[in-house]
Parts: sequence; structure tokens; C-alpha cells
Amino acid sequence: MKNKMERFYSDEDYLLLSGIQHMAFCERQWALIHIEQAWAENVRTIEGKYLHERADDSFEDETRKDIRVVRAMPLLSHKLGFRGVADVVEFHRIEEVSEGVAIRLKSRKGWWRPYPVEYKRGRPKRDDRDAVQLCAQAMALEEMLTVAIDSGFLYYGQIRRREHIVFDKALRDRVDELSKKMHEMMDKGKTPKAAKGKHCSLCSLKEICQPKLTIRHRSVEKYLARMVDLGVKDY
Repeated sequence: MKNKMERFYSDEDYLLLSGIQHMAFCERQWALIHIEQAWAENVRTIEGKYLHERADDSFEDETRKDIRVVRAMPLLSHKLGFRGVADVVEFHRIEEVSEGVAIRLKSRKGWWRPYPVEYKRGRPKRDDRDAVQLCAQAMALEEMLTVAIDSGFLYYGQIRRREHIVFDKALRDRVDELSKKMHEMMDKGKTPKAAKGKHCSLCSLKEICQPKLTIRHRSVEKYLARMVDLGVKDY
């Protein structure tokens, strides 16, 4: 039985699944891109786009031994309210089948277990922005295929190696938390103020965001409020 409190989003409420990485990185960045429709490219975003274009060629699906590779697979989740595209979904043929962990593929013999694969430039991050995006893809696939997906892979272009990501409860809860926050912010239509940090130097929206000005403005407000509390008046 489904949880009566579980929310399912309608078509007009869908947000871009890829945006969850922006939300995990910085709430203001997500709002600037997805609410205000602002965008700026730097070397990192251009290289990342090139890497994704190579992965997202839907005419290059292939089967290698016991692995079926599907590129640019559309994703949709009513539970998360997300739509998007998976760079790659690999279906691995398995011998022993447990209920709910594998599916049948059209014109393919046997049972196949899905694994999402997301392509990223650079190296593994210290934060969880890449992992939550991959996990969100897996949760969408689970909903679409009625199958459990326990892990997936992040491929990093700079090190040319895959990182195995396990979709444990903590990571799934993080995806749920971020998705709800995204929908709440979109409903309000308000961009939060900047929280300046080391991550700002990596942001392609730094010039649009102007974190120093936002922080300075906030400091002025606090200064004036403090002056009022101290009984300082203008003359």
C-alpha cells in the first residue's frame, strides 16, 4: 500500500532533474538558473557539455557481450517531480534473478539489471552534487521500470575512470530533501541571497551572482540595525 502522504507531481510541476546538482552545490545558483533563467558558461561548463554530447548520442546504442548500453534515455519521476535525460543506462545480463532487481528487454534473451552512468568532466568532488544527481536518475528509473537499483557509476573525464556509487538510504533521503526544496523555491519564485564561500570561485555564474555585493548589503543592514539598538540617531 502506498503512503497516503506521498506526493505525486503533475506535468506542469516537473523540474529538470539535472538541476539537483545545482541545488546541492548552491541554492542561489539553482535559483538563478532555474527561476531567473540566468546562465553563463566557463571552461568547465563547455568541457562538460562536450563530454555529455559524446555520451548522449541516442543513435549509438550497443550491446557488448552481456551489457546493453542505452544512451540519452528519457527520465520521468512523478514522485520527485523531475524530468530529464540519463547520459547512459547500462543493462547487465544476470544469471540468477531476485524479484524486483532485473527486467526483460525487448528482443533480448534473459534478465537485465539497470545501472545509470553519468559523465562528468574533471575529478570526483568533495561534496555530493554528482552523487545526488546520479541517485535521482536511479530513483526515476526505479519508478519507470518497477525495479530496484542499488548502485550506478560516475565517469570522470580528467581521470578517465569510473566511481562506483551506492544508493543507500542517506543518499536517497538527501535526494528527497533537495527535490522538495527545489519545488518549494520554484513555487515561491524567490532567489535566496548569496552565502559566499570557496565554492564561489568555481561557479560559472559568479559575475551574475555578485556574492560580495550581496554579502556587503546584508552587512549594512545588520550595521544599521545595530546602530538603532544602540540609540544612535541621524543629525
